Amino acid sequence: MRPLAFIRLLGVLACGLAAMACASEVPAERSSDPLATSLTPQFAPEYYVDQANKYFDTLDTSADPDNVPTYSDLVARWELPPWLWLTGYGRENMVITTDLAVALDPSTVPERDCRAFSVQPFARCYVTFEYQEGPCPIYEEFVFNDQGEITFIEAWSDRPEFLPMDGPSDPWAEGTDVQRLSTRVPGLGNETGRIDLDSEAMQRAAEGDLELADFVRRARDFWPTYLEAVEEAGPDYYARGCGWIE
Repeated sequence: MRPLAFIRLLGVLACGLAAMACASEVPAERSSDPLATSLTPQFAPEYYVDQANKYFDTLDTSADPDNVPTYSDLVARWELPPWLWLTGYGRENMVITTDLAVALDPSTVPERDCRAFSVQPFARCYVTFEYQEGPCPIYEEFVFNDQGEITFIEAWSDRPEFLPMDGPSDPWAEGTDVQRLSTRVPGLGNETGRIDLDSEAMQRAAEGDLELADFVRRARDFWPTYLEAVEEAGPDYYARGCGWIE
């Protein structure tokens, strides 16, 4: 359904055309590694909802192509299985992989319920993508820095077995037992939300957090690990993630 060789080729071409994006990003200040939960909203709730909707516009072929969100230069997108883990790291790579997804699998996003919260992630959304094969419900969260830039995006299939929380009792993931990565990444809580993969705080946190350690591994070598994830997911990961097959 999704030719893996074509995806690999486009990944190689994208890496060649954006060599700077494929290389390691400039590290953030080593002395500032707080978590995202250290930050408080600096904009009105409507701003965060609008930014989330602009993000989904970039994945909606019926939307105005000029509607784009404000990304941090080190923005990351972490999509939980059956999706492909780290599917964007750095602003340029984010744009490339988003455009790649739309080119290979055109979609619209007609159903959206995005809301703002006073604690990180400041924007959280239930949306439904529409593909040729059918609908695909997704739950997605957005972390922001003090400048209003998106620094971290985290996404799950909106199906009980994949969600990070107990949906019926905690639909907006406000409980203390929610399993999200965004609030465990050192550095997302400094005012610019820029992480440093080599900071002491990151290394210490990754030692006891296998998911964070995997994020660091993938972020250090984005394109090879992205293409590795495509291979490992197999040709039916959309069908599994969207619920087209059980």
